[in-house]
Amino acid sequence: MEVKNKLKEIRMKEYMLNQKEFAELLEINYRQYNKYENEVVPSLQIALHIAKKLNKPLEEIFYLE
Repeated sequence: MEVKNKLKEIRMKEYMLNQKEFAELLEINYRQYNKYENEVVPSLQIALHIAKKLNKPLEEIFYLE
């Protein structure tokens, strides 16, 4: 099993922001955010932070494939 995410989908469909703007919204480093969007799995702490900032359940953003 592999952890995947819907960050790009959420960013483009719900927020219509570029990666840098979205990273600023999430209050995380742009370069690190770019890695998360390109399938690097964030730590649980960062994943929870992202979910809180987006006001979404963790499972709505991250999932097992």
